[in-house]
Amino acid sequence: MLTRKKILITGAAGFIGSNLAEKFLAQDNEVVCLDNFSTGKKENIIDFEKHPKCKFITGDIRNLEDCKAAIDGVEIVFHQAALGSVPRSINDPITTNEVNISGFLNMLTASKDAEVKRFIYAASSSTYGDHPGLPKEEDKIGKPLSPYAVTKYVNELYADVFSKTYGIETIGLRYFNVFGRRQDPHGAYAAVIPKFVIAMLNGESPVINGDGENSRDFTYIDNVLHANEQAAITINQKAVNEVYNVAFGERTDLKELYSYLQEFLLIYESKVKDIELTFGPSRQGDVKHSLASIEKAKSLIEYNPQYSIQKGLKDVVEWYYNYLR
Repeated sequence: MLTRKKILITGAAGFIGSNLAEKFLAQDNEVVCLDNFSTGKKENIIDFEKHPKCKFITGDIRNLEDCKAAIDGVEIVFHQAALGSVPRSINDPITTNEVNISGFLNMLTASKDAEVKRFIYAASSSTYGDHPGLPKEEDKIGKPLSPYAVTKYVNELYADVFSKTYGIETIGLRYFNVFGRRQDPHGAYAAVIPKFVIAMLNGESPVINGDGENSRDFTYIDNVLHANEQAAITINQKAVNEVYNVAFGERTDLKELYSYLQEFLLIYESKVKDIELTFGPSRQGDVKHSLASIEKAKSLIEYNPQYSIQKGLKDVVEWYYNYLR
């Protein structure tokens, strides 16, 4: 267990960042939170922002001085701040680059200057690009298919250079389609699971991009929290300065996803049984299938995910049902 450390979480008002902050505050850590609320939400932090061991800083990772102010006295950084979404990056590659690459470099530089012990960062399965192999293994990647994927791969390159040049310990976690409580169901760039859940609870037909055969290794938030904690506490020196897949290790196509959601939503809304899918055009930059090998993470950081997609969906459906009430 990670406890009694001073840590920094960037993007702490976001989906993953707020869950990390909540978890580590409950474990008696001193938590510094940094966010500019461009995509993060005040409601995500309302339950703990006044915690005696929580310090919230409104700042932007694109500003090096904000990064330096947040890093003072910190032992471990969990860098979650980024502009996600493949479609967003296609629509606005410049801002995506500024946040995801320049902001990342600012945080790395501030961490290096402050002699932070370990820098754990959100990498992405988008790094695999057009590589056709399944399951995805960390050392076999293709060419990126979107500006977002380019930025996340550049993060890995910078982390590798900083670890070799300056001695800072870095660990990258390639997230695979994370879902869970506090994930924003609204907006143009909302992820598929919260969009489907909200649509179905409202009696609307969810829209699938493509034929519904696309498959993903959907990863529940508690598996991601576990991976971050394991990355922070490992004393295995072979585990640092590496990147790891963070997933469950099973793939589900979008038609199956809909069936699972229908099953769990019927507990709360009988009208869900009559909802049918709507099929729309495929999204530019999407890969057809994604499945992770998690053997490296199991071996080196003792990653042991406990939440299958079914178990995670059952929990998250209950959360969204209560969220809408």
